[in-house]
Amino acid sequence: MLSAFANISILQLLLIAGMGVLTSLIGGVAGYGTGALMPLVLLPIVGPEPIVPIIAISALMTNASRATAFRKLIAWRPALIVLGAATPTCVLGAYGYTRLSGAGVMTLIGTMLALSVPLRRMLKSRGFHLDDGRLGAASVAWGVLVGGTSGAGVILLSMLMAAGLEGAAVIATDAVISVALGIVKIAVFGLAGVVTAQVIAVALVIGLAAFPGAFVARALVARLPIHIHTAMLDVVVIVGGAVMILGALRH
Repeated sequence: MLSAFANISILQLLLIAGMGVLTSLIGGVAGYGTGALMPLVLLPIVGPEPIVPIIAISALMTNASRATAFRKLIAWRPALIVLGAATPTCVLGAYGYTRLSGAGVMTLIGTMLALSVPLRRMLKSRGFHLDDGRLGAASVAWGVLVGGTSGAGVILLSMLMAAGLEGAAVIATDAVISVALGIVKIAVFGLAGVVTAQVIAVALVIGLAAFPGAFVARALVARLPIHIHTAMLDVVVIVGGAVMILGALRH
């Protein structure tokens, strides 16, 4: 296991762990954050290719803790609709990711992050509503994105809210969906040979550091003004996406 950290310094590990704690708190309050913010720290340390596999593995732990903390609020009907429709296309998206070059990965993730904020705001402003059929149809397209990118959880939140979920029920349902699809993604990445010792080791650092954050977030969720930190996070996500796209162009 120590050899997996051969190219990563102690300071870099502490930075990764610290961001894991921060994104867990943000994700537990707003429902997203890990997939949007972790790439900004991971990119200069491990490079672009391992980012999605690392986040997929660490997200199993962070989302499992979130689903446990909010387990009484999970809306199982929309969760099962999304999983049934998104799982096959998630496999396709994950496989497509394994075929990309480093520059392609950076462009894909950066574009996803940069577009996720205006897309979420547009859906919210138009009062977009999804019945069961439309939720399933939207999930088919979303499955490709979640399989091959980091940060697509922002879109899932918009879908669940458009389906009528509110507050902590959105966070709880998002978490249980993310756990199930995370297992699917890891299986595809494992078969494709992109789950290395370093990927597993870094993911464990993030997941273990982030685990308590969901329970702290549950205590904060009724007190923190979400609109303030959401606006700040939106800026970080857009800027981070733009930085990754610029990095790809220079790659």
